[in-house]
Amino acid sequence: MTQTLTAEELLAGASAQHTVEIPAELLASGPGEVVLRPLTVRDIQRVTQAAREQAALTSVLMVQQALIRPAMTVEQVGSMPAGLVEFLLEQVNRISGLSMDANGVEQAVRAPLARACFLLSREFGWTPEQCSQLTLGQVLLYLEMLAGGHTQGASQ
Repeated sequence: MTQTLTAEELLAGASAQHTVEIPAELLASGPGEVVLRPLTVRDIQRVTQAAREQAALTSVLMVQQALIRPAMTVEQVGSMPAGLVEFLLEQVNRISGLSMDANGVEQAVRAPLARACFLLSREFGWTPEQCSQLTLGQVLLYLEMLAGGHTQGASQ
């Protein structure tokens, strides 16, 4: 039988530290290692908010937030070679539970809310960003309108 977890057990993963070896081909000095921590929901919210106007900044901010050793500024991470940042971002996503394999992507596409947003995008011509701004109530209302054939004048 599976045990019910405590709040402390659920929060403990956020303080974990992961040593990641960087392949020699990504560093001029040969192989090395860094220490990363998983990103929390709060970190993701901050990164998303800060990178609203510059989408490319998201990767840099995620890596910067996760780096424990060495601690680096956003400017320093932004000055790293792109391949190194991409590698570190993959590792940050992995330890934060954000990476998806092909099966995970397929499950997300099949998820009801994702399917609903896809349907609304197709039917109303909305962008993914516009769909993501809808509340659950709005999504349900527009789906109900589609089911009833009442799409005249539907706008976001």
